[in-house]
Amino acid sequence: MRELKVLRAVDYPRMPWKNGGGSTEEITRDAGTGLDGFGWRLSIADIAESGGFSTFAGYQRVITVLQGAGMTLSVDGQDTRALLPLDPFAFSGQSQVACTLLDGPIRDFNLIYAPQRYRARLQWLAGEQRLLTSAGTVLVFSVSESLSVQLDGSLQHLGRHDCLHVDANAGLLDIAVNAPCCVIELTPQA
Repeated sequence: MRELKVLRAVDYPRMPWKNGGGSTEEITRDAGTGLDGFGWRLSIADIAESGGFSTFAGYQRVITVLQGAGMTLSVDGQDTRALLPLDPFAFSGQSQVACTLLDGPIRDFNLIYAPQRYRARLQWLAGEQRLLTSAGTVLVFSVSESLSVQLDGSLQHLGRHDCLHVDANAGLLDIAVNAPCCVIELTPQA
């Protein structure tokens, strides 16, 4: 039976980074506690200064700047392009990663997942769009003050940084959105 939860940004628990260099607001995850045992995890991090990232061996990461000018990353000694707001970048969780802020603090959005356990697809939608998905878990993350999500006939309203979490989807899900958001599809590996 499909489960639907609306997660509000004001309720996200704050937790320290694995390396102790900052803190993260955890949006949702599939399982586990602390920084262990999860198959996937979605979070928002506040980065006040340039520095190193925590490592997550066995995981893939997709990071997107939400607020602020942006950053560049050094991933295993290779510099990335400038990562600007709503421009996702994927890298291995076991890589040695450091960021250089372009012009002051930023907030970023992070998907961390175990590729041996899940296939993941992350896409930023610019505005009014419709998609069909058969993914087992679907997350719709709002970057708008007001986002309406039509989901197989039901209507959900999200504010900035709220997240719609659909779990145990077993069919073809019809999703329509009316404002900028991120849609993440997670499918367990067979």
